[in-house]
Amino acid sequence: MTEVPPEISVLVLGIGNLVMGDDGVGVLVAQRLQQGYRFADNVEIMDGGTLGLDLLPKLENITNLIMIDAVETGKKAGTCVRLSGQELPIALQTKVSPHQMGLKDLLAVSELMGHSPHEMVLIGVQPGSIEMEIGLTAEVGAQLETLVSNVLTELAHWGVEATPV
Repeated sequence: MTEVPPEISVLVLGIGNLVMGDDGVGVLVAQRLQQGYRFADNVEIMDGGTLGLDLLPKLENITNLIMIDAVETGKKAGTCVRLSGQELPIALQTKVSPHQMGLKDLLAVSELMGHSPHEMVLIGVQPGSIEMEIGLTAEVGAQLETLVSNVLTELAHWGVEATPV
């Protein structure tokens, strides 16, 4: 396994609610990454669920952040997106579920406290349904491996190697 330069600290954060249909996609992708790969010590893969501001301590000393979530893009269900920089605040304005306001607040408070990651990326997918139900729609479920691959590609761009287990 290739080591990540020690000055880089990466958090991969799967966000969502497993009992709200496609809203749970971020959590499921994080779980697949945790179960299927090993990473260097300065890379953490976390199921952030719907914790919102409770995640604030996790952003301290993080240089790079990848968030995985269902994102309202107005596109066809199952469409994958990668958002970064100025695209992030715009994406978080359109609320897919209650936790997204928590995520927006989390990033704002983190920035105010001087703990804002240098690089932030949102790997997302357009949900088909965020109704109270367990399980993903077929369109979003079909994108799970693509989302995992997109996260691994982003990590590789930062010099982070994933070793399959």
